[in-house]
Amino acid sequence: MVEVGLIVRILLVAFVVLLAVFVHRFQFLLSSAPVPDLSDAEYWGPGSAAKYKENTAIKEFDISVKPEVIEDLKAQLSRPLTLHEPLEGIGFQYGFNSKYLETVVAYWRDTYLPKWSEREKFLKQFPHYETQIQGLRIHYIHVKPKTAKGKKVIPLLLLHGWPGSVLEFYKIIPMLTKANAKSPYVFEVVVPSLPGYGWSQGASKINFGPAQVALVMRNLMLRVGHEKFVVQGGDWGSIIGMQISTLRPQNVLAYHSNMCSSTQLQISQFYKFWRMWFHSFFVKDEHKDFFKPFGEEVGFLLEESGYFHIQATKPDTIGTALLQNPVGLAAYILEKFSTWTNLEYKKLEDGGLTKRFTLDELLDNVMIYYVTKSITTSQRLYSEAFNFAQLALNLDAVHVNTPTGCARFLHDMMHSTDLELGVKFKNIVHSTYHQDGGHYAAMEQPLLLYNDFVEFINKVFNVQ
Repeated sequence: MVEVGLIVRILLVAFVVLLAVFVHRFQFLLSSAPVPDLSDAEYWGPGSAAKYKENTAIKEFDISVKPEVIEDLKAQLSRPLTLHEPLEGIGFQYGFNSKYLETVVAYWRDTYLPKWSEREKFLKQFPHYETQIQGLRIHYIHVKPKTAKGKKVIPLLLLHGWPGSVLEFYKIIPMLTKANAKSPYVFEVVVPSLPGYGWSQGASKINFGPAQVALVMRNLMLRVGHEKFVVQGGDWGSIIGMQISTLRPQNVLAYHSNMCSSTQLQISQFYKFWRMWFHSFFVKDEHKDFFKPFGEEVGFLLEESGYFHIQATKPDTIGTALLQNPVGLAAYILEKFSTWTNLEYKKLEDGGLTKRFTLDELLDNVMIYYVTKSITTSQRLYSEAFNFAQLALNLDAVHVNTPTGCARFLHDMMHSTDLELGVKFKNIVHSTYHQDGGHYAAMEQPLLLYNDFVEFINKVFNVQ
């Protein structure tokens, strides 16, 4: 009996020790990591930083395309297409359907390019500017309210993602910059091309990841005269907006995203793991359509993340394949506008591309990548985001106390619960679920996103 009692006591002590270790580890994981010390002036341009002197001037930027570029594109699109027949009964399940690609190329060549002057005028409808920041030429759109009588003007930084561009926000910019009875606020909007995207110069140095991009974007807002501002974004815009809020919270009044995420934290992933297995315990019935069970989520990731692995490991190789290949570029980019708008669209021969977008606006976005030759530099962000240098910053473990708003659109690629997000974001004041819309919310559902954003702003500034 003595031996049994001794064993019980030893086991009890061992259990208490293990429980204490677990509690300590759990508390450690829930605590905020320190903000890493990153320079606001690190040089990312070509050559030596010693020879660099920043030109802080802001200049108007002409996005006009040389006629010979358009003529050469017409010539390339006029070459005979050599494409494999799609498998019988297949839509976009194997990628861009070659039958529909023929239709897109014909439209691009015979209808879109002949009216390029009209499309270029459309792209020029907002004021475009450029300035030099940390060795990089940064392009941005800057739109001030035409009238703000009786309204408070709030500076707003809008951030796009891949394979999008500033074009994503063309429908919502007029809404944001026009006084509306729904809110006492109106917005002064700054919409940059991310470095390496569109008309913004890409970095010449390695380790230019989302954290470093965030500092460039923050410096842009300071350059245009706004020490404090609101950030909104999806895709990379969400990640970069989160990093601005993490690294320089003193500059961010509020952060709103249509793709809130926190992917690297161990506790967040712990919650997500149990949510995927025990759906009903973590997700309300009215939100169950937003969250996939374990098997479906893993299957989705395996099926739809091939591009991610390529761009995170060998961006220059795939970039070379696409840079001088307009047909391949269009197929590669537009396929994402099919599946990321609604996964069910991949069952359709045309990918459902024109269910939510026009071919003109889809090709406008492709043209931005094509005429600026920015596909390779845009894809490098994936590699830089997931290398050891970026992960070592441990930014997901740094808490964000900035007022945060998370809008979920049903058909986006994936979603996180407030429980998962709350490990990172400590001040979620707005959390919504929309039964329509996908990944490109600003482009597909601009009014829905606008109303969600204004509701968030009213909450942040306590407007009833």
